[in-house]
Amino acid sequence: MQEDTDLEAAWAAFCDRLKVAGRTVLRPEAPAADLDRAEGYRYLTRLLRAGLERSVEFADPDFPVFYALSHETIKIGSDNPDNVYRNAVISGDRRYRITGRLGNAELLSFGTKADGLSADGDILSTGEIDIGAMAVDADGRFELIVARDPQPGNWLPMTQASSMLLVRETHGPRTGRIPAEMTIACLDGPVRPRPLAAATLAAALEKTAAFVDVTAGVFADWMVRFQEQPNRFSEIDQAEWRRIGGDPAIFYLWGYWTLEPDEALLIESEVPACRYWNVQVNNYWDESLDYRHFQIHHNNRTARPEADGRVRILLSHQPMAGWNYVETAGHRCGAIMWRWVSADAHPIPRCQVVKRADLAPLPG
Repeated sequence: MQEDTDLEAAWAAFCDRLKVAGRTVLRPEAPAADLDRAEGYRYLTRLLRAGLERSVEFADPDFPVFYALSHETIKIGSDNPDNVYRNAVISGDRRYRITGRLGNAELLSFGTKADGLSADGDILSTGEIDIGAMAVDADGRFELIVARDPQPGNWLPMTQASSMLLVRETHGPRTGRIPAEMTIACLDGPVRPRPLAAATLAAALEKTAAFVDVTAGVFADWMVRFQEQPNRFSEIDQAEWRRIGGDPAIFYLWGYWTLEPDEALLIESEVPACRYWNVQVNNYWDESLDYRHFQIHHNNRTARPEADGRVRILLSHQPMAGWNYVETAGHRCGAIMWRWVSADAHPIPRCQVVKRADLAPLPG
């Protein structure tokens, strides 16, 4: 009976922590429009779904499974619409084998992380490898060993603190994508999992509720910083983005945009030599807008460059012919992100608020 009593208390604490997380939506600096409030509460339910998969359903590092912490209906921290994300729970005192076959992605990287999303929000890198540094056979098949100590062949390092594996697979156009196939297995764990224990579930519920509360707070705090300089990209040190799980090969530029109904944001940048770049529009909660139904991002494959090699992006409430257009999808404010991947320079795109009536359509 003591076990039942403990679980009852754990469930009550879980529900109470979720109530606390709801205060993020009502912070005084957050927009109070119905759309933003509704998306804020939906965001918490999405984080809850992600947290339950992360800490309850796929939480056993002895029997890891690839799942997606971000996808079309779970979005965290400016999730990239061009990416297929995969996550797995791991342990620093185990070894793992990933086996797979490549699809048609332009980029594929693997990283081990010390996952602090349920504590302080940090996700520190403990090892990284890119597919370009891996041996792959003629059929696109590969094997990757994840371990603390160096391994023959393809090796992804980790440390005793490693607890999450993150795979980023980037496709230029969303249409026609063929994701890689891959599985992960523990090499030195038990044969079968243990039955669920009350203490295990109680800890998982606590971790899940903390994940929702801490994650929502981390990105709400970022938005406060971005709001200080609206309609421009920040020049915050990249070490800050690395600390929340950023890929070392990516140079991240974040910002806050706000536009009146008759305004648009004209964004212009030189384009350095790079493997890939993209720009995307997010809501205030730093979720990518619904890219299934709206044009909310462009990349080096979809944007039409200027004659001199520069690129111009137009963020607007309504489309305009001929422009590299990204839309607000009914929002008056939100976040925006630009990524340079493996670039030889990192220009800061210039932003200018313009009246939409002063813009002319461009030749198609």
